[in-house]
Amino acid sequence: MKASRDQAVAVGASFLALFAIVGCALYGLPFFYDFFVRDLGWSRQQVTSGNALSKLVVGPLFGLLAGVMVDRFGPRRLMLIGIVIAGVALIGLGGVTTLGAFYFFYLFNALGYVLGGPLPSQVLLSRWFASGRGKAMGIAYLGIGIGGTLVPLVAYALTQTLGWRGALRTLGVLMLVIALPGAVFVREPPRAAASSAGAGPSLAGVLSRPAFYLLAVGSMASIGAVGGTMQNLKLYLSLDRKLPQGEIATVLSLILLGSIAGRLLMGGLADRWFRKHVMLLIYTIVAVTIPAMVFAPSLPLIRAGALLCGIGLGGDYMIIPLMAADLFGLRLLGRVMGVVLTADGVAEAVVPMAVAAVRDRSGNYAGGFALLVGLAAIGSIAVALLPRGGAGEAAEVGGRAAAG
Repeated sequence: MKASRDQAVAVGASFLALFAIVGCALYGLPFFYDFFVRDLGWSRQQVTSGNALSKLVVGPLFGLLAGVMVDRFGPRRLMLIGIVIAGVALIGLGGVTTLGAFYFFYLFNALGYVLGGPLPSQVLLSRWFASGRGKAMGIAYLGIGIGGTLVPLVAYALTQTLGWRGALRTLGVLMLVIALPGAVFVREPPRAAASSAGAGPSLAGVLSRPAFYLLAVGSMASIGAVGGTMQNLKLYLSLDRKLPQGEIATVLSLILLGSIAGRLLMGGLADRWFRKHVMLLIYTIVAVTIPAMVFAPSLPLIRAGALLCGIGLGGDYMIIPLMAADLFGLRLLGRVMGVVLTADGVAEAVVPMAVAAVRDRSGNYAGGFALLVGLAAIGSIAVALLPRGGAGEAAEVGGRAAAG
């Protein structure tokens, strides 16, 4: 009974952390990009470069270290620190007037993401759940979908009453109020849970396996495609297609609303199908729906494409740690995911800025969005070449089939 209670608290704490750090900060900040362009006179490339430079600096410096720290000290402490840093970053971004200050607080935002976002949540849930891990991950990752669905609408309402600077500061405070209590009350998983899968391979052994590089390439390509879309979509819809702010907020919310259904669906499938097949389905959806959304000729079709794109987005981040745990075991999961998330951070940094740079030079987004579709296709190919996973996954899938 106590273990069940601790598991429930772990899911709740992860839900709230992902709600704040990914749903509000990662997916909420692009809502404000066009205000920086209009009010401060910056280019699209300069605005997206805050995300790029922060991830390129913070990812390599802290991503691998965070993976080692979460394996050694547990995920709870990192989650607490990351939440505070991410909240302070949004408050700071609400007051910037120079690119230097913009970059400084974006560095804080990226550090909060590394320490308090997907990495500690993934390790926390993977260690607390021996079975039903996909379902637990899917429920926790609903926080991203719900946070991302609400934040454009909340940000739009706050902007109308407080201005965009006041809206950013208020979102930062709300992040702290929402996410900190869960991280305070969650318990570290017992060490036995982390080592129950056996000694497992060394990190050097993992890095010598082709499967690791296929997973990393597939993950980088798909995350880069998703990040490039989400970081540029508000700029595209506002400055290029001239849609009203309220309509854009609705489109952005529909993407994350679709991600809620996607996480529930993909989390359930990940406990019933081979996870390689689920991952391939997710990456294929991403590749197909990005052009369907951005090149749609009318607002109703943009909305429909946004909802479908969200289904693929919903499973994207969630499936990676599940596949990594199946391929390489739990004992080194923090370090493996530290490497993979660092690589993902590079893709999530470079691709959106590259898309914005293509737009600044060519005068339209056609070439940049074509790049995103190509990346998503590369991700699908890499996943198709992965092995199915370890014996643990096969036993779990077989058990599910027998129970069904």
